[in-house]
Amino acid sequence: MAATPLLLALDQGTSSSRAALFDPRGYPVASASAPLAISYPADGWVEQNPHEIWESQRLAMERLEQTISQEQRDAVVACGVTNQRETTILWRRSDGHHCGPALVWQDGRTSDICQQWKDAGLEQEWHARTGLLLDPYFSASKIRWLMLNEPDAASAASSDDLCFGTVDSWLLWHLSGSQLHCSDMSNASRTLLMDLTQRQWVDAFCEQTGLPRSALPELVPCRGDFGSIAAGLPFSGVPIRALLGDQQAATLGQLCLRPGEAKCTYGTGAFLVVNTGGTIHRSDAGLLSTLGWTDDQGDPTYCLEGSLFNAGTVVQWLRDGLGIIDSAEEVNPLALSVADSGGVMLVPAFTGWGTPHWDPSARGLLIGLTRDTGRGQIARAALEGIALSVASLVQLAEQAIGKGLGELAVDGGAAASDPLLQAQADSTGLKVRRPSYLQSTARGVALLAGVQAGVISSLQDLESLHGEQADIFSPSISSKQRQTWLMHWNDAISRSLRWHE
Repeated sequence: MAATPLLLALDQGTSSSRAALFDPRGYPVASASAPLAISYPADGWVEQNPHEIWESQRLAMERLEQTISQEQRDAVVACGVTNQRETTILWRRSDGHHCGPALVWQDGRTSDICQQWKDAGLEQEWHARTGLLLDPYFSASKIRWLMLNEPDAASAASSDDLCFGTVDSWLLWHLSGSQLHCSDMSNASRTLLMDLTQRQWVDAFCEQTGLPRSALPELVPCRGDFGSIAAGLPFSGVPIRALLGDQQAATLGQLCLRPGEAKCTYGTGAFLVVNTGGTIHRSDAGLLSTLGWTDDQGDPTYCLEGSLFNAGTVVQWLRDGLGIIDSAEEVNPLALSVADSGGVMLVPAFTGWGTPHWDPSARGLLIGLTRDTGRGQIARAALEGIALSVASLVQLAEQAIGKGLGELAVDGGAAASDPLLQAQADSTGLKVRRPSYLQSTARGVALLAGVQAGVISSLQDLESLHGEQADIFSPSISSKQRQTWLMHWNDAISRSLRWHE
């Protein structure tokens, strides 16, 4: 009897890289990971070594291959690649040497460049064509900074030897043995360089960055035939069949396949994504219109997204900054050791605000402290601060699509926290659904690769798994209590935005 075909997912995240195997119904079979260092050379600067990004992903692949049987290895029929988005890398086409650091999506050093573009009156067209805003979060201003500040980038450009890519492009370059320089449309939609309707690069926007047109990767659908993993690498010979940004992949992994279905991923940051089908929903309230995924012909499913830059980092700060917990898991019993936060609020704007304020100069706040405040109240306020930040995004999304979400699917490492998810249900008034397997990002790109490989007939065939073995958190406070809580939260946010005045 033939072995069940297996699907390989490569999940390159901000703080680690993962390689995982799934069966065609999306059930996990095996996984391995490798850590990835992050550097903070100045206030608001966040960067990584591009070589270390690739080495972290290669090591995760190697570890996985070493832990599975030969029968499992032989059963792998397709690979999907998913990645941290917006992070920007420039490298030389001739030898693959990177031209400066990778500027991570959280990096805020380009706020002056964005302001110059705004002052020049460019934001309206940029927003209309890309669905995004002029913010350091996205790739365009990061490209401009590297072109101005990394001599090797300018030198490579002058000799027509420069490549630009987000992490999907960088990984595919290495996986293909330096043969393919491509970017899928989901990642490209986060660069500020792709027209969301036409799904093509916009030459005028590229010119603003100083990037030669020849440095741009080829735009490709999210699923297709992207060569095979090169000889000499772990899983060599496995066909690469899907490329997808991490938040879009998590939306697929949660099987949010119908318009109006939504998920929130709690990773390094927190990301609310709402499926809007074939329609681009525009928001004047700071939400982003983005491409979710495409079929192999490039026909799109669009999404509406809210992006918060700090979620898991809040728990890391409690551990590494304050030292009130020794491990991330300790935050939950500590938060539950008190009845409530005692009026304490933690605004997690450590690296500025994303949606809806888009203020890179905002900073975090811890307010409402009294002599009775202890470690428990601060831990609880930290988890509630993440939930309340997401609740603000939910309100805006419901207004944008004209109806309530009803239910919110959640995933990511911090979604293991019961007190966080109870706070999420209480602050939104929604049912919160947590699947038994929290790595929805890897699962989503594996499923997309499975469709392209023909071992899954369609994503819709998986809808019967929707909500299977899930934990449900329901609201436990009244609407009036929720409104009062959110009113105090909005006041705290306004203080965070004014701290530098």
